[in-house]
Amino acid sequence: MTEQTPAGDAGWFAGVERDDTDAAAAAIREGRADAPADWPERALDAGFAADADDYYDALHEATVAATRRAVREAESADDRQLVHAIRAMDDLASTTNELAERVAEWGGTLDDEPGTGVAYARDLAARDPETAAEERVVSLAARVVALADERDAEREFLERTVSTVAPNLASMAGPVLAARLIELAGGLESLAKMPSGTVQVLGAEDALFAHLRGNAPSPKHGVIYTHEYVRGTHPDERGSAARALAGKLTIGARIDHYAGDYRPEVEAELDERIETIRARRDDGGAK
Repeated sequence: MTEQTPAGDAGWFAGVERDDTDAAAAAIREGRADAPADWPERALDAGFAADADDYYDALHEATVAATRRAVREAESADDRQLVHAIRAMDDLASTTNELAERVAEWGGTLDDEPGTGVAYARDLAARDPETAAEERVVSLAARVVALADERDAEREFLERTVSTVAPNLASMAGPVLAARLIELAGGLESLAKMPSGTVQVLGAEDALFAHLRGNAPSPKHGVIYTHEYVRGTHPDERGSAARALAGKLTIGARIDHYAGDYRPEVEAELDERIETIRARRDDGGAK
């Protein structure tokens, strides 16, 4: 709502009924004023509020409702869904692996040829138990299988969603690393606003704090180490590769947040830069 000037105007709550909190909240969220004014007096003149205290009560109710709506919208945003999905995927992976180990240990006491991991759990879950102990192992194995399937479903959702939410970031980093960077940054907007040097060390906060205390060298990379362009580059050149990758990922995040379109030339520039960095080893280490 744009602020109106005629005497008797109710200011922020022009045309709003006193008991219509949703409409008042919308006025707070959408309105603006070019200059300050005596808003309580205008509300009283227009008959919106009975007195100043009533006006401030209405203002409090409206601002609280507007804030709650803003929080709900922020939490339902696609990048927030990515954050929840990757956290759930990590939790499921951890729990699945831990229980799969328990199934393997327990199954080893009952099975002549025990296996390991989720594959062994799937094998056990398909069996018909013959004893009470086997029944418990088979039941636990079935739980492991269900958790593993849910983990895979979370990953599939993540891979579909991140390619829509952040196409440039997903293409360059891969869907899982892209989602992890968004999660570590606290959202795509926060990631887009970060300098590339911060993006480079996301996930290495403990090492960074140790460095700041003087107890460790400065970390060269955080979770982006899992990217083949960093992990697969000679250790002497990994710092350069990490900087190049972080720089392009930062650009990609900004394009994704502010524009939303896929720009393959950014990834092509990254590929070319990494090729140049790796060629240094082939040239005898020349800089």
